[in-house]
Amino acid sequence: MDSLPPPNGTRKHPLSRRRFTAGTAVTATLLTDAVARTAHAAGSDRIKVGLVGCGGRGLGSAVQAMSADRGNVLWALADAFPDRPEQGASILSRAIADKAQADATFADRLDCPAERRFSGLDGYRRLIEVCDVVLLASPPAFRPAHLRAAIEAGRHVFCEKPVAVDSAGLRHVRDSLQMARDRKLNVVSGFCWRYASRMRDVFRRIADGAIGPVRSVLTTYNAPGYRGEVPRKPGWTDMEYQLRNWQYYTWLSGDHVTEQAIHSVDRLLWALGDELPVSVLCTGGRQVRGPAPAGNNIYDHFSAVFQFADGRRGVHMCRQFPDAAKDNSDYVTGTTGTAEINGFQNLQRIVTVAGTWNSDVPKNDMYQQEHDDLFASIRAGRRIDDGSILINSNLLALMARASAYSGQVITPEQVWAAQENLVPDPITLDMPPPATPIAEPGKTKFV
Repeated sequence: MDSLPPPNGTRKHPLSRRRFTAGTAVTATLLTDAVARTAHAAGSDRIKVGLVGCGGRGLGSAVQAMSADRGNVLWALADAFPDRPEQGASILSRAIADKAQADATFADRLDCPAERRFSGLDGYRRLIEVCDVVLLASPPAFRPAHLRAAIEAGRHVFCEKPVAVDSAGLRHVRDSLQMARDRKLNVVSGFCWRYASRMRDVFRRIADGAIGPVRSVLTTYNAPGYRGEVPRKPGWTDMEYQLRNWQYYTWLSGDHVTEQAIHSVDRLLWALGDELPVSVLCTGGRQVRGPAPAGNNIYDHFSAVFQFADGRRGVHMCRQFPDAAKDNSDYVTGTTGTAEINGFQNLQRIVTVAGTWNSDVPKNDMYQQEHDDLFASIRAGRRIDDGSILINSNLLALMARASAYSGQVITPEQVWAAQENLVPDPITLDMPPPATPIAEPGKTKFV
C-alpha cells in the first residue's frame, strides 16, 4: 500500500484488480531480469527485501528476513499512510542496532532512506520495482493485487495469511499462484505453525498412523479479541478510518474466522491430510461485540462443522470474547488413539494404549524458520511453493463465513463460483467505503 493524499483529500491513489488482470504481459526482458536476480542471489551479494504493510506483523517479518541471511538488506518500505513507513523505519533501526551489538554484520542489513519509503495506495508498485523479494503484510483485502504485482514482476514472495476476503479475490490469487509456479518463484506462506518444528513432528506422526486413521478433528481459536478501534482523528475520511481499523470490517479482513482463526482452520486441514471437505454448516453472530461503531460489522463467534466425503468431520470454533476462557488447541481423534496439540503451551501429546508421547524435538522460532527456509531456497536456486496451503485454508475460512452469514450449507464449488466481490475496484481514500451491513442468517444471501 502507498502514500496518503494530503489532508484536503484532493490527491487520489487508485488501486484496481483490473489493472493487474488486464495489465501488460511480462516481457522477455522482465523474465530475463528475474532469472538474473535469482542467479545474482545465489552468490554472496545482497538480496534487496521490501516490506508492504508496516504494521506489527509486517515489521516482525522484516526483522526475520534481515536475520535469515547475512546478505539480506531491508531496502524499501510501503504502506497506505505516510506515518507508517516513517515509524517502521525508526522501529527497525532500533531493532537492527540491538542485533548489531552481538553481530556487527547487522549494521549493513538496513538501507532504507526516505526516498525508498513509499506511501499511498500505489506505493507498493514502486517498492516492487526496486526489490528482489517482497514481504506482503498489508490488510488482506489488498493482498490479491499486491501478490499479482509481485509475481508479474518476477519477485519471490513471503505472503501473510489470509490471501483473500472474497470469492473474486480467491480466484485472482489462484491464478497468481499458478503464474508463480510457471515462473519458478518462491512463495512462502504466513501459516507459521507449518514451520514449527514440534508441530511438524506431531503432524508427521499423525500422518504416519500414530493414532490410526484420523476420524475427526476439533480446533479452537478462542481469544479475547482485538485492541479496540483506533479513535478517529480530524481530517480522516471515512475510508481512511476503516483502513486504519481494518480488522473490524469484513471487506478488509474477511472477519476474524478468516483473518485470525484461519491458523486453526489450517491445522484442521493439516490433520486431515490436506483433503478438502465437501461442505460446511456454520453458525455465528455478535454476542458481546455490541452495537456497531462507525460501521463495524464483523461477528464475534463462529462454530463450523466441515463434512468430508468419507464421513469424517472437522469441527472448528472461534470467538473473540474479552475476559472469557481462552483456548487455541487441536484435538485429533483416530481409530487407535488421540492427539492434543497446543503450540503456545508446547503440548503435542499423543495418547494410545501403548502410552503417552509428547514431542521433544528442539523447539524453533517458527516465524524465523519461514524466512530462513525462504532465503535458503532462493540462494540455492530451489523453490518453495506454499500456494496450496494459502488457497485451501482460505477457501475453508470463506466457506465457514458464508455459511454463518447466510445460515445455509456451503460447498467449495459455491465459493469458487460465487459473485461475491467485497473490495471496491478501484479504491481511493476520498471515496465512500463499501456498505457494511451486519449479516443476518436466513436473510443474507450468498450468491
